[in-house]
Amino acid sequence: MRRFPAMPQTVSSAPAVFAPWADPQARPLIEFRGVTKRFGSFTAVDGLDLKIYEREFFALLGPSGCGKTTLMRMLAGFEEVTEGQILLEGRDLAGVPPNRRPVNMMFQSYALFPHLSVWDNIAFGLRRDRLPRDVIAERVEEMLKLVQLTRFARRKPHQISGGQKQRVALARALAKAPKLLLLDEPLGALDKKLRQETQFELMGIQEKTGTTFVIVTHDQEEAMTVASRVAVMRDGRLEQVDTPDRIYEFPANAYVADFIGEINLIEGRLAAVEGETARLHWAEGQTPLGGLAPKPAPAAGEKVTLAIRPEKVRISSERPAGAANAVRGRIEDIAYLGNISTYHVVLSTGHVLRAQTVNTDRFHAREHTWGEDVWLSWSDSAGLVLKG
Repeated sequence: MRRFPAMPQTVSSAPAVFAPWADPQARPLIEFRGVTKRFGSFTAVDGLDLKIYEREFFALLGPSGCGKTTLMRMLAGFEEVTEGQILLEGRDLAGVPPNRRPVNMMFQSYALFPHLSVWDNIAFGLRRDRLPRDVIAERVEEMLKLVQLTRFARRKPHQISGGQKQRVALARALAKAPKLLLLDEPLGALDKKLRQETQFELMGIQEKTGTTFVIVTHDQEEAMTVASRVAVMRDGRLEQVDTPDRIYEFPANAYVADFIGEINLIEGRLAAVEGETARLHWAEGQTPLGGLAPKPAPAAGEKVTLAIRPEKVRISSERPAGAANAVRGRIEDIAYLGNISTYHVVLSTGHVLRAQTVNTDRFHAREHTWGEDVWLSWSDSAGLVLKG
């Protein structure tokens, strides 16, 4: 009789730091070694190396056509690798059909059977494995409880909401206790508020089951919310693989910086490196601007880009005393987003920079308005100088 692994139980009140990727002795659950996938003359994935560890919630993030879904389909066994290897627990998956891999995939459409109840949809894969009825019943009830749908067990898919359908599809995918669950844009069909709520549900379920999740998404906010690590892809290659906070605060290049969140990018040439600060010439007749220097530091005169997040830029009517970096411009536009306001400021050089302020007081009048001349300033540590 087949038995499924029990749900992990939390025994410590203080969460341990989870970072197997930082341990050189840790063995990856999944490893891509020089993986390439071609469709005719088109290269969808190009010589990719990647390690994903057990119990990770890993996100493949990038625009349409970057290769993230192709990567997932090769892992699931729906596409063959052109070159390289994909290993699962050290075993080469070449030639292993999808139904013999300890991997389940949850599609964006959910693919629920409309004529079956919620209970029967979850039980479907277990029945195909010809498991005993009592084992199936026990597992289905466990999954219903996990996704909080016990009282909807006898309803058909058309009788439940979009968010509930998503949870049924997740329960069905987890019912067979796969080592790895692949999620292809799983929240794309939900409205924004429900999608945000479901993100936290997914995180809770992944933590309870201990299953390794790999999610494909083009939604940066989704990836940054749910994932332990994020791989940012472009044109079949990895631009950066790191934790969400590192990708946001220390992007590897201008592409990653621009893809994740709002950013001001100022191109220029390296003027000098002073300790941890790099300064760049960015416009004729203007004082050089500074940010954290890249390592290793580029040579003087080399092309660089200053990246600075709008929330790290201070806006004021007067030039702030002692500011490491200060530029003057005129407010061209203001975007009111409820919790924050974003100011678009045009400099005399033609550059447009954005600064954000938090709206903490409902009755406080806006301090700055359209057409006003203002100063933008930031510390040297607020900006980041990137190569290229």
